[in-house]
Amino acid sequence: MPVPTLTVVDRPVAKSKSDALVVLAVQDGDNAQVAATPALAPEAREHIDANLLALSATGAVDEITRLAGVPGIDGAVVVTGSGLAGAPSDDDAEALRRAAGAAVRALSGKVATVTVAFPSSSAAQVVATAEGALFGSYTFTSYKSNGGATKQLSKITVLTSLAKDKDVKSGVQQAQVVGTHRAWAQDLVNTPPLDLYPESFAASVKEHFAGTKVKVKVLDEKALAKESCGGLIGVGRGSARPPRMVVLSYEPARAKSHLAFVGKGITFDSGGLCIKPADGMVTMKCDMAGAAAVAAATAAIAELGLPVAVTTYLCLAENLTGSDAQRPGDVVTMPNGRTVEIINTDAEGRLVMADGLALASRQEPDLLIDVATLTGAAVLSLGTRTAAVLGNDDALRDEVVAAAGAAGEDLWPIPLLQHLRSGMKSLVADTKHTGARQGGMIVASLFLQDFVGDDADGAQLPWAHLDIAGPAYSTDDAYGYVGKGASGYGVRTLVQLARSRG
Repeated sequence: MPVPTLTVVDRPVAKSKSDALVVLAVQDGDNAQVAATPALAPEAREHIDANLLALSATGAVDEITRLAGVPGIDGAVVVTGSGLAGAPSDDDAEALRRAAGAAVRALSGKVATVTVAFPSSSAAQVVATAEGALFGSYTFTSYKSNGGATKQLSKITVLTSLAKDKDVKSGVQQAQVVGTHRAWAQDLVNTPPLDLYPESFAASVKEHFAGTKVKVKVLDEKALAKESCGGLIGVGRGSARPPRMVVLSYEPARAKSHLAFVGKGITFDSGGLCIKPADGMVTMKCDMAGAAAVAAATAAIAELGLPVAVTTYLCLAENLTGSDAQRPGDVVTMPNGRTVEIINTDAEGRLVMADGLALASRQEPDLLIDVATLTGAAVLSLGTRTAAVLGNDDALRDEVVAAAGAAGEDLWPIPLLQHLRSGMKSLVADTKHTGARQGGMIVASLFLQDFVGDDADGAQLPWAHLDIAGPAYSTDDAYGYVGKGASGYGVRTLVQLARSRG
């Protein structure tokens, strides 16, 4: 869907005309009050504070209060709770993002232009506010008749005395780029599986990268067989729509580091012959969210011109129950020569990811990251808002967690416990692809580790695995700038990681 244009200006609220004004509420004991900002006239602030008191507003997170008839303001006023006790600091960037996002999300479909007047004592606060407003503006109406018959938000204006600050200008420009590609990832995930399947996904990627500095290569069935991609071929056997591997290459001059991304792209997951219950399939169009995230992050990194090389692998397949569907007991051979006994056809994601990891390892990147909606165990462990990160290098794992924190995405480190490998021993192959149910998120990660290659010195490449099964797609929980449906989780973390490496 079209992404609104972000604009940052230095002017009072009274001279900024838009359909709605968004202001921030902080907590004063049990009551809410408007956070001080020079853009808002004293009489307007006093009027808003009086109404917040009369309405028993608290300023809590995700609390939205709508007001009309505020002196000096033509349009509606939306007061968004921050949960903060007092003026925000630079440590409150995510609180500002979520407050701005919640307000804009509440205005979705109702207005064409929005002005945001938050406190802005630093560039970090201004940029976080702009990011949250932009992220919260996302809607998906492609399959609604007449576009849902709603207004499309086209412009977001952030008021700040720091409008001419170079860090503000740079940060807002980066927010626009990341927000645009993040929205593309959300569109991909939200697209029905009837229309998004391996071949059409690959076509969308080629179209998105046309005219950019990113090279796109698509491996079809013959090319996959030549590379011994037993995971993709096996998982895709049950579908009339064959698998694909898409390889993206961004190689800027004088790159300071080489990153490799691998994304899980199961465009629909029925569970295969180990079929899911009906309720378990309803959201399985989102099983390609990892591939969407790494593709979008690559696009943003390239458009921003970050001085890092990126090679990205999208592992695309549809897991269905056709006449030639993969069976429990089958054995497949992977690109690194390792043989795998199939146990549960609903544990298909790790198989296609193993292909991608093995191929990516041949490039000997400085850092190998895979992103996947991999296990229900991750959701049971961490809930629906937080992803897990596991890896073979504690320093790298901490680096990824730090990048996620800076970007505002919730990520939690999990240890890679090697003793859980025992359940993957196979009588007929090098390994099973599943193990004990206990510690299932870790077991899946241990399987992936077997397909991470070595560097020139024989040491395993630095690798981290992000299990985004929880936050990738929301069915019943909208919060902050995250609405229902696809969240675009992972895009911002990967871009931030590339930024820090560059």
